[in-house]
Amino acid sequence: MQEIEKENKLIDNFLKVSMILSSILFAMPSIIYYAKTGTIFNFKEYFLFLLNNEDRLVQTGVYLLVFILLTITYIFLIKRRKTAFKNIKSVFILVSIVSIIFIAVIPFMCSDVFYYLGVGRIDSKYNQNPYYTSIEEFVETGDNINYIQEDTVLAQGYANDWKDATVVYGPVWQLICKIVAFLSFGNIDIGLLVFKIINVIIHLFNCYLIWKITNKKIFPIIYGLNPFILIEGISSVHNDIFVVMFILLAIYFVKNKKKILPSVIFLSISAGIKYFSIILLPFIIIYHFREEKPKKRFLECIKYGIIFLVVLVIPYLIYVRDINVIAGIFTQQEKLAKSIYILISEYFNKPENIIKITKRTLLGTFAIIYFFTCLIILNKKDIKFKNMMEKANCFLIPFIFLLITNFQPWYVMWLFPIIMFQKPDTIKMEIGVSLILEIANSVFLVYTEGWKNGIPFIFITLLGAFLMLIYTKKEKELRRKKAFLKI
Repeated sequence: MQEIEKENKLIDNFLKVSMILSSILFAMPSIIYYAKTGTIFNFKEYFLFLLNNEDRLVQTGVYLLVFILLTITYIFLIKRRKTAFKNIKSVFILVSIVSIIFIAVIPFMCSDVFYYLGVGRIDSKYNQNPYYTSIEEFVETGDNINYIQEDTVLAQGYANDWKDATVVYGPVWQLICKIVAFLSFGNIDIGLLVFKIINVIIHLFNCYLIWKITNKKIFPIIYGLNPFILIEGISSVHNDIFVVMFILLAIYFVKNKKKILPSVIFLSISAGIKYFSIILLPFIIIYHFREEKPKKRFLECIKYGIIFLVVLVIPYLIYVRDINVIAGIFTQQEKLAKSIYILISEYFNKPENIIKITKRTLLGTFAIIYFFTCLIILNKKDIKFKNMMEKANCFLIPFIFLLITNFQPWYVMWLFPIIMFQKPDTIKMEIGVSLILEIANSVFLVYTEGWKNGIPFIFITLLGAFLMLIYTKKEKELRRKKAFLKI
């Protein structure tokens, strides 16, 4: 018995060390780059994992090897969580170590963080309204071009692909960018470091909220050590990690604290970054008033729906001049990237018309089903939070994969605040898809970014999801057979 325990301890310790070493390996190219250059300024080599390597096949192979090593370790840590982690403290120690290592990883897969800092800088330092003035417009006006000589945050934003776009996110996110850009003091290295530290703190806080909501070790592990979350949330510094935090706060208050007002406020703040959060609103309100009669539930939905909108609108008042304040939303939706609409654009004649018809048909279908689902649960007697979140998940998935033309892998992060309320097979599927998306994204390490390169990305994603589905079904059948044999 003692020998078995020693063996298990040895394996568990090996897995933890492997997770740390794999993370260091992942960060090593960035550490070498920093050692050579001493700054992130003028870094434009996106989709170069090895950063100074000209053979893109080699660098993609290295990236996949390290990523697969991270993934295998991650999966085994989930499976061996009972012996690998004696308590929640040990989970947080490992998550903290790995997260801190990922601070060193340059955002080589995406340059959005430099756009965040750029629009934050013209807002905080130069008193421009970024909903009406782009980085490019500001820099190219008068003698403003001279500012980029000393302001490396502005200069890096001006070099970004999104320099010609006004703000494409909600005002809550712009206020966050404004604060971080102010703290950068015009230095891109400080700005990036501050952003990464904040994202790590939020990542750990999200793990804590997940623990408080579920009181189960498995879910902070699923979220906190997931290579997909680490890359997109910390390495690439995407704002979706903030969205996850506010949704988790909304869930925590309505489920654990039985308080609807702070829950609705946090959900509205989340929507003030990315608007999809509104999908969760009726499910949360109806759940809280589940003991009330349908008419009362309906009136409460109206009441708290108004509160939601008021909280959402308030930050806009800082920036609003006219209806063009929401122009950025449409800017994003006009772009094609890594979505099913790329296939239409490539393989059909007159794709613009087909894309328009497809979008309208899918959106109309989504809206009708969503409306009648809300109507049904409004009149339902037995309401459980798990069931509410399962239904919400059924809408988030098609919204992410079917309604967004400018799909990006990190959008799948939106599923993680409610992943703990899904069925085991759904949880496995969503974890699998998040990891498959990172593998599919390696296509751009080979070919660089371009909308046509989204086609192999889609095929790899679909193939991976299909194989994952077959694996999940076979595993389910195996469990049934084992259960039958026990009987």
